[in-house]
Amino acid sequence: MSNLAYKIDILVIGGGQAGLSAAYHLQKLGLTGGRGFLVLDKSPQPGGAWQYRWPSLTMKTVNRLHDLPGMGFAEVLDPGQTEVRAAKAVPAYFKAYEDRFHLPIYRPVTTRLVCNRGERLRVETDHETFSARGIINATGTWDAPQIPYYPGRELFQGRQLHTHDYQTADEFMGKRVVIVGAGISALQILDEVSHLADTIWVTRRPPEFVDPAFGPDLGRAAVAKVEQRVRQGLAPRSVVSVTGIPRSPAIEAMEARGVLNRRPMFSEITATGIRWPDGTEAAADVIIWATGFRSALDHLAPLQLREENGGITMTGRLATQVARDPRVHLVGYGPSASTIGANRAGGAAARELTRHLGIGKT
Repeated sequence: MSNLAYKIDILVIGGGQAGLSAAYHLQKLGLTGGRGFLVLDKSPQPGGAWQYRWPSLTMKTVNRLHDLPGMGFAEVLDPGQTEVRAAKAVPAYFKAYEDRFHLPIYRPVTTRLVCNRGERLRVETDHETFSARGIINATGTWDAPQIPYYPGRELFQGRQLHTHDYQTADEFMGKRVVIVGAGISALQILDEVSHLADTIWVTRRPPEFVDPAFGPDLGRAAVAKVEQRVRQGLAPRSVVSVTGIPRSPAIEAMEARGVLNRRPMFSEITATGIRWPDGTEAAADVIIWATGFRSALDHLAPLQLREENGGITMTGRLATQVARDPRVHLVGYGPSASTIGANRAGGAAARELTRHLGIGKT
């Protein structure tokens, strides 16, 4: 790799919702694309992680997609087209957004590591190397699927996959499928697969279904709890783990079909299935781990931002600024890990970082 490093004021790492929001606000603050700021996106085309979502995930079934700043989703696609695939609709919106505001997106380029070089940060990619005064990291979680270890996992003779790799329920027709997890994605996959296969649904804790449906007050309270954790340097929890799962017609239909017969977590995996602590066993052909994701921050490891407990102490108005290094902002992390949270965090990070560096409009 060349020792030549291109100087730039701010690098935005990640071209999803949070990264686009940050780029929009940096531009509004007077930074010019190229020398002022640049967005590095590892995906080959616009859309962030949305372009990789499973085909059956439609705009009807996704959690609400909040408009990016300055341009509504309805300007690009008819919001009434609820059956359109999310993996098509959202990338189309993001592309139109990038084009509208002429955002400087460099793709596909993978950021390999970020390290300290005195007053600047060295950012090495699979192409060029950059020397930045600050970074806004918006890499999200999609590239860091999380699968907990259970004894015997390596002995299982069937198939194991994570939500990250799920495509269609058709491939599991007639099989015995264990679905692990209590989040919204787990329930969507359980709903689809249970029409075609025998399913066993297991979770570590009993799922909490919320009535009435998820509302803004509950959402704000949940985000506040997650924000409190990251300000204390604790690892963030998912918002849904705090709010519970809102009841919906789909949930009620699953309940009526007897699909929501939740079992407690098994203690080990056998060659042909799973086993609970009391010795009860169940045969399985497939285990689907709908067990969430962790923040994709491995490229920041050289900066040593983490506390001993593995968390990162966050500060700033919306908890986007890393306390150990104020030149680094994380958007889409912790309380900003939702689409509306990412929008707000992108703006806050852009304003606080430019102010810290003494650049852009005040």
